[in-house]
Amino acid sequence: MRRNTQKIFASKIARALVTLVLMVTSVFVLMRCAGDPVTVLLGPDATADMRAAYSGELGLDRPILAQYLTYLHNIVRGSLGVSYVYRQDALGVVLSHLPLTLILTCSALTLAALTGVAGGITAAVFPSSFIGRACTIGTVVGLCVPSFFLAIVLMLAFSIQLNWLPTGGAEGWRSLVLPAITMAAASSAVLARYTRVAVRESLDSRYVLAAFARDIPFWRILIHHVLPNAAVPILTILGLLIGGAVTGSTVVETVFSWPGIGNLFVTSVGNRDVPVVQAIVLLAGTAMIMTNLAVDLGYTWLDPRSKSSET
Repeated sequence: MRRNTQKIFASKIARALVTLVLMVTSVFVLMRCAGDPVTVLLGPDATADMRAAYSGELGLDRPILAQYLTYLHNIVRGSLGVSYVYRQDALGVVLSHLPLTLILTCSALTLAALTGVAGGITAAVFPSSFIGRACTIGTVVGLCVPSFFLAIVLMLAFSIQLNWLPTGGAEGWRSLVLPAITMAAASSAVLARYTRVAVRESLDSRYVLAAFARDIPFWRILIHHVLPNAAVPILTILGLLIGGAVTGSTVVETVFSWPGIGNLFVTSVGNRDVPVVQAIVLLAGTAMIMTNLAVDLGYTWLDPRSKSSET
């Protein structure tokens, strides 16, 4: 059994590494197909000599295979090139914007976890009550409403009409409220949906029915029997949401002018700043892959049934 478990873990790590290599290659190909950054940086009035000199400075005049090998070599060394716009190390530019994105992401995920899990449990335990139906309707609305639309509605209501909160920027906790609520809405709805299903399945299981037959108090059954068994799928979904939170912040940061990685990504794409875009995509993709790997390994460790099915 131990050898089988090691094989399962090794196969999952190998798949993650293959996915990482494919992602790195895809980023290189897509960025080379996005257009010529020299034209964007120098403008249409630049002469052919100026274009050739700048292309040589950026290494864009070399064969595509040589550029790819240099690109892989630099990634292994931890160097992702120099930003075309900022004239600084691309990874350093991205890391300078990372703290604000982490603040927004952690705030949104904490809010989503609290509201989503609580709403899902309420909808599962009291499905016919008013509050249970309200939680179910709120879940559907949260899944259907686009984040940019919700951001605009919140901005119109609380910033323009009521003048309670700022419309954008990152100056103090008041600037964090609207972006965090907007970003947490969809994640909270997803968590609430999966929590409701997981808790409902646990409530209908035989061991819970046996606990009810022994006249054990309901809240004790919920805490000691239902929630522990429903925690595995909930933690799995929460891990996936954590992995995709950095990439999912792009729209919210752009609408609220939050100076994080998402806002930097949109600006860099418009400027054809290839090193910065590559650094952002690689950082976000690596975080997503590593989080999925950790969740996958954790799920295998928490649920022994998955080990036998993998074997």
